[in-house]
Amino acid sequence: MANKRIDMSKIRYILRLYLQGRSKLQISENSGVSRNTLKSYIKRFEELLMSSSELEALSDKELESLMVKPPEQPINARLKELYSLFPEVEKQLKRKGMTRQKLWQKYYNNYEKAFSRSRFNVHFSIWKSTTSPTMHIEHKAGDKMYIDYAGDKLSYIDDSTGEIIYVEVFVAALGASQLTYVEAVHSQQKEDFIKACESGLHYFGGVPLALVPDNLKSAVSKSSKYEPIINETFAEFAEHYGFTVLPARAYKPRDKAIVENTVKIIYTKIYSIVKEKTYHSLMELNEAIHEQLEKLNNNFFKGRDYSRRMQFEEIERKELNELPMLKFEFKKYHYATVAKNGYVNLKEDKHYYSVPFAFIGKKVKLSYTGQIVYIYYNYEQIAIHDRNKSSYRYTTDTYHLASTHKFVSEWNPDTFIMWGNAVHEDVGNYLSKLLADKSHPEQGYKSCMGILSFERRYGKDRLIKACQRGLAYEIYNYKMIQDILIQKLDFHNEKGELDIHMPEHENIRGSKYYN
Repeated sequence: MANKRIDMSKIRYILRLYLQGRSKLQISENSGVSRNTLKSYIKRFEELLMSSSELEALSDKELESLMVKPPEQPINARLKELYSLFPEVEKQLKRKGMTRQKLWQKYYNNYEKAFSRSRFNVHFSIWKSTTSPTMHIEHKAGDKMYIDYAGDKLSYIDDSTGEIIYVEVFVAALGASQLTYVEAVHSQQKEDFIKACESGLHYFGGVPLALVPDNLKSAVSKSSKYEPIINETFAEFAEHYGFTVLPARAYKPRDKAIVENTVKIIYTKIYSIVKEKTYHSLMELNEAIHEQLEKLNNNFFKGRDYSRRMQFEEIERKELNELPMLKFEFKKYHYATVAKNGYVNLKEDKHYYSVPFAFIGKKVKLSYTGQIVYIYYNYEQIAIHDRNKSSYRYTTDTYHLASTHKFVSEWNPDTFIMWGNAVHEDVGNYLSKLLADKSHPEQGYKSCMGILSFERRYGKDRLIKACQRGLAYEIYNYKMIQDILIQKLDFHNEKGELDIHMPEHENIRGSKYYN
C-alpha cells in the first residue's frame, strides 16, 4: 500500500472515477494523487471485487478497514466463529436466488452475538481477499462458462517426419464451481475452437446459460464495447446448444478473471508435469493432459474442505441445461453466382450443384457440412443436395431445371454414341473418341450436338465421310468436322488419299519464292 495516508473521501473519489472507466492518468490528474499510489489503491479494490453500489453502502470506517490493511491483531472468539461460517456462505451464494442479505439474516437469527449486516459484509470481503482474492466472484451456478487459450503452447513429435508440432491449449471453466476443462488442439481456427468448446460442454455434462469467450476471431467477427458481432458459425453453434454468447470486453481482465486465473493454475498443475515427457501424437498428449486435469479438479481448494469436482456435483451440475441429442455439425460457407446453365460451383470441391432456374444470375450462399450442401438466396433455402466431392461433376435435381433443360439433363455419353451409330458406325465411333478425349464427358456434349446437326445441313453421306476423314486425322472436335465439310475435303477421299490442300493466302509465299 502507499506510504502516505490518504483521506477516505479522496479514496472514494478515486474509486468512483475508476468505476466510471476513467484512465489512471486522468484519475491522477483529477485527484492530485501520484500514479503509483493510485495503482496500489485500485489494485486493492480489484482484489475485493466490489460493485459501485457496495462501495457507496460502506461508511468511511468500513472502507478504511478494507482499503488500508491494519496491523496484525489477535482475532477474538466472536470473529473466529463468524469466519468459520464464510466457506459455507461463499458456497451458498453461488446458488440461484441466494443473496448476502438472506444469509446474514439466517446467521443473525441463529447466533446470539451476531454482527450487524454491514459488519458481516465487511468481514466477508476481508475474508475473501485474504484467502484467494481473485477467485471468489459471486457466480451463480449454471450461469457462465469462461473460455480462452493459454498463452504458452505444448508440442508433440510427428514420427513420420520428426517435426516438432506446436499446438494451442484450450481452457474452459465454469463460473460457480470452477470445474475446469483443458484440451490441446491444432489451431485457434473456427473448426478446432468449436470442437473444443463442444468437448468442454460434454465433459461438464450440460450447458450453462452463457459462454464468455475472449474477443477471439473464431467467436467474434467484430469486437465492440457495446454490441460485438458473433460470427455466423459460432452463432449457429450457440443456437444448437441453447446458450448465449457474452464476449468479454477488450482490455477488461476482470470480465474473465476465472479463466485467466485457471490458465495460471494449469501452468503449475498440468504444464509442469506434462512437459517432462515426449509425445508422438495429439491424442497421446491429450491423454496426459486429462490425467493431470482430473487431479486438479479433485484436489481441495487452498483453505477449503472441498474441491472443484465436489462443488460442481453439489451446486452446479443440476443447474446446467441438458445437452442436445445430436452433436453440432460444423458448417462452412461460400458465396457464388448461379451460372447460365442453372448450376453453382462449390469452389472447395470444384463440384457443381443445380438450383431452380429462376435464380440464374443471382448471388447465393452455400452452407455445407461433410455430407450436405444447403443453398440460400436472401436467407431462404432454395436447394439442398448430398455433398459430392468429385471434381468437375454435376449434381442435378430435375425439378430445378426449366422444361427445355430437362431433356438436356438426361444426356450421357452413351446417348450421343447411340445417336451417332443411328447415322453410321463411323459417326458413332468419332463421337465416342471425341467424348473420351475430354477431361469430363459433359465438356463434349455441345460438340456432339453440333456434329450431329451437320446431317440436316450437309446430308447423311457427307457427315459419314467427314467423320471417316476425322478418324484418319485422329483429331476429335467439332471444328475439325466443320472445316472438312466447309472445304469439301470429304469429296477428295475416293482413292484413299489423305492429302490436304493448303488454303491459299496472300501471306503464304509458295515454292516459286525460293527460285
